[in-house]
Parts: sequence; structure tokens; C-alpha cells
Amino acid sequence: MEESSVAAVENEPMAAPLLSNPETEVDGFKHRVDGIIFKADELEKKVNEVVQFYESKKQVNNSKGNSVVREKDKLVGVRNTNGGVGNSGGRNNEQMQVDGCRKEVVCSKRMQDLMRQFGTFLRQITNHRRARPFLEPVDVKGLGLDDYYEVIKKPMDFHTIQNRMEAKDDTRYKNVREIYSDVRLVFTNAMKYNKERSDIHVAAKTLLDKFQEKWLQLLPKVVEEETRQKEDEAQELVNMQIAQEAAIARLARDTDNELNELNLHLEDIRKVVVQRCRKMSTDEKRKLGVSLSKLSAEDLNKAIEIIAQDNPNFQSTAEVVHLDMDAQSKSTLWRLKFFVKEALELQAKSSASKGDDNSKRKKEICDALAKTAKKRSKKLLS
Repeated sequence: MEESSVAAVENEPMAAPLLSNPETEVDGFKHRVDGIIFKADELEKKVNEVVQFYESKKQVNNSKGNSVVREKDKLVGVRNTNGGVGNSGGRNNEQMQVDGCRKEVVCSKRMQDLMRQFGTFLRQITNHRRARPFLEPVDVKGLGLDDYYEVIKKPMDFHTIQNRMEAKDDTRYKNVREIYSDVRLVFTNAMKYNKERSDIHVAAKTLLDKFQEKWLQLLPKVVEEETRQKEDEAQELVNMQIAQEAAIARLARDTDNELNELNLHLEDIRKVVVQRCRKMSTDEKRKLGVSLSKLSAEDLNKAIEIIAQDNPNFQSTAEVVHLDMDAQSKSTLWRLKFFVKEALELQAKSSASKGDDNSKRKKEICDALAKTAKKRSKKLLS
């Protein structure tokens, strides 16, 4: 490269481009730049949302054996993080939520019907003449059953079951199998605590057998409903994935368009600022050329790319690059000046770090040699 190249000189204060317009125009440029920075921050958040979605999707696809509910929770988590990203296929997030609520209502209604059927034959069991001991909680203190809670870890009775079936809060049973489990527990607790031939044990076994007969009549409907719920959950997950992927794809397209528009604004500002830049002096060009020669091969290639951007005729791929500084635009010269200054500063920091490492290594070697010599001296003396 010829000496007429341009670069910033080491330790030389950075000369900023001078504007010939009034101070109000400078403030106008500052305001526009601040607006672009704010917009760039917003676009960065959107880009992060897109990246986060696809990373989460990759994790879900790579994890095997996850339940549908767990995958659904992950997808909902991404959707919430994205703050309700755009529409997809004519269906927005609000419509998806409405559809989801409708499905939950239908599922809940079907399950409630099963629970009512369950309640019907449960009343038949509780109305049996031998069910009286199981209707209320065991009076542990009154009966002097000191070891009851040591034997029975989870007491249960029909009064407690009835309260949970009628509850309006989170203690309410969610499905038939939960009630079935507690009813069995009433009888198995009694059979476990009381001796096999005792009246309570016999009554519990008799009612448990009758209860199992009733349960087997309802079980096919319960299995059918559980299968339908799993299928609905799987379909809902698929629908959510499709909607979310479409929304993220749209977000990615919109963000790309906004980035392109932002680049155009930046280019407009750059051109206006360059028009008001002062010309670089001959001495500054000479110093810039000297600094260019100090760049690393990688940074030198970047500098050549800067020159080629505004100069289509510049042959950047040639083995020997000839650069006429006077033929370069003001924009190219100032961009080179800023780039070279920053590159040389980074090089200086890197060299200083390497120098410290070398000094440390030399000290370690000297210490090791001194230690070895000391050991030899001791051997000779002994």
C-alpha cells in the first residue's frame, strides 16, 4: 500500500468532523440520532424474542418423554415472554384464548356429568346400613385410639369427601379418579387398622366390594373422557405451536423491514453529516497512511472494505493495492480515521497484555532455574 493511505496517528487527539451549520442544526442531528438509538434498542428486544422462541422450540424438540402438558407450559411461557406477539392466519391471541376457554368448559361439563353419576352410586353406598362408621371422621380421642395416626397416615371419611365435592375453591375435586381414590381410602384405612374378623373390617370389605362393582360400570366412560382430554390437549398444543410460529415469523419479517428502514435513515444522516465535514489536510492524510501500515492483516482487510464501499472502481482483491488518498471521498477518509484509531488502540491493549504474560512466564522460568540450582548445591554439600 502506498504511503498516501489514510489513518489516525497513535496518541493523536481525535479530530471530529466540523459542521458549518448553526448549533440548532447540530441539536437536530443529535435528536435524530437519539431516536434511532431508541428504535434500535426496541428492535434488539424483538430480535431477542425471535431467538428465544426458536431456542425454546429446539429444547422442546430435543427433550424426549415430556408430557403434553409440560410442552404446553413451555410454549405458553414463551408466548407470555413475547407479550402476545402479532396475529397469525387470521386468528389472534385473544381468539385462541377464547377457543381454549370453550374447550375447558366443554371438558369440565363432561367431567362434571361423570362426577354426578359417580355421586349417585356413592349415595347408594353411604345409605347402606353398614356405612354408618364411615360417614364421619374417626373420633380418635373419644375412642382412645392412641396409635391411630401412627398406623393411618391419611385419614378419610365420607363427610370430608362430600365437602370436597361441593367446595367452591381449589380443594374441590378436579376429576372422578380423585374421588374414587378417597372412597377406597375410607375402606382400606378401616381394614388396615381393624382386625380382619372385626365388624368394622368386615363392613369395610363388604362396602368396598360393592363400591368396586359400581366403579367398574362407570370406568369405561371415565377412560373415554380421559382419552378425549388428552387428545384435546395434544390438538391445543399443535394449534398453539402453529399460531406461535406464524406470529414469530411475522415478527421476524416486520423486524427485518424495520431494520432495513433504520439503516436507510442512518445512511441519510451520514450523507448529510459528510456534506458538512471539513476536508482532511494533507498532513492528516499522510499520518493516516502511516497508521494504516501498522494495522494487522485482518484490520487492514476491513479498512480496504471501507474504501471499496464508496469506490466501485477500487480493486480491493488485487495482490498489491494502490490507494490514492486524494481520490477518496470525505466520507471514506473520516470513516477510515475513526476505524484505524480504534483498531490501533485495541492492538496496543492486546500487546500490553501479551507483554505482561511474557514477563510472568520469564519470572516463572527464572524461579524454577534458581530452585533447581539450590537443590544441586545441597546435594554437592552433602
